[in-house]
Amino acid sequence: MDFKTFYNEVVTDHNLHPLHKHAIENPDFEMEGVNPSCGDEITLQLKVEDGVITDGGFVGDGCAISQASADIMIDMIIGKKTEEALHFADLFIRMIKSEATPEEIDELQEAGALADISHMPARVKCAVLGWHTLDEMIGKKNK
Repeated sequence: MDFKTFYNEVVTDHNLHPLHKHAIENPDFEMEGVNPSCGDEITLQLKVEDGVITDGGFVGDGCAISQASADIMIDMIIGKKTEEALHFADLFIRMIKSEATPEEIDELQEAGALADISHMPARVKCAVLGWHTLDEMIGKKNK
């Protein structure tokens, strides 16, 4: 399977069948993220216990890339410490800026399928919306 096919399958699957596109009860963290250039918007919600993300969800509307990227992100960070989630956010954002090494991209697992978006300037803000929201939301709390 070539990389472009894998990218298309990942984005399509997470956009049409998101696992985490729903509100969660009593979130510990909640923040709205908006991409004014194309109208993407999400509200990211997380439950955190003893520094570990135990549940997450998002609601919102937007293009397939923004919605799929947010779903992939939440799937990746549930069960992780908030510091690990911030590390993944940093890697993802650096990947989209073409600043991550191949080893760092491998660390992102399925999210690494979105690496090619770095060559699509109009889609970059779509892909990083959830990740920037995560970084803003819990990054400030951890500093």
